[in-house]
Amino acid sequence: MPWFYYVVATLIRAVLLLFTHCKVNGRENIPAEGAVILVANHLALADPPVIAAAVPRQVRFMAKHELFRPKIVGYIMRMVGAFPVKRGRMNRTALGQADQFLAEGMVLVVFPEGKRSKNNQLQSALPGSMLLAVRNRVPMVPVGMSGTERMKGVTWLFQRPEITINIGKPFFLSSGDGKPSKADLTGLSHLVMRHIAEQLPTTYRGGYMEGLNGIEN
Repeated sequence: MPWFYYVVATLIRAVLLLFTHCKVNGRENIPAEGAVILVANHLALADPPVIAAAVPRQVRFMAKHELFRPKIVGYIMRMVGAFPVKRGRMNRTALGQADQFLAEGMVLVVFPEGKRSKNNQLQSALPGSMLLAVRNRVPMVPVGMSGTERMKGVTWLFQRPEITINIGKPFFLSSGDGKPSKADLTGLSHLVMRHIAEQLPTTYRGGYMEGLNGIEN
């Protein structure tokens, strides 16, 4: 898989170089080794491959299970590090797969909102990624993406949209014995989304306009 992944990632970088004005800030904030969860806002179907091209390490990411139904597409998705998750929630199989990747010291990409934002602004988070971070005791790295919502259809190839990917500093979530309650996960979800919001232009932040001043992570 690694050679196939890096070939695909290289091709995506070439496409971004030729057809977009893509800027990546903060690559140095991603740990050079060890398990880490990248949490990002979700604007378009292009988000996973764009992140794969922007991150210096090989990544694994969740994708809605409908994408795996065509056998050829599903095979390619798995070859580039994707695994299926049901829309709007993480079932035990997906959580188990994510736990395994983290145990092996890999980079896992999660979109906490669970689906693409229809208005390009941050939505409330689902608790799955918070649960993964707490029980695996791994750092999270916030990623703010803007501009990928313009990568739809084929006309964007001739418009060279401006895409910015801001990668923030790692942070840890903690919750006592590692078995957070529903209320704990709700609070942690808001904290994670505010970390992501800090990496975004204000017009993308939605209800997370305030910064993290006075918030402990």
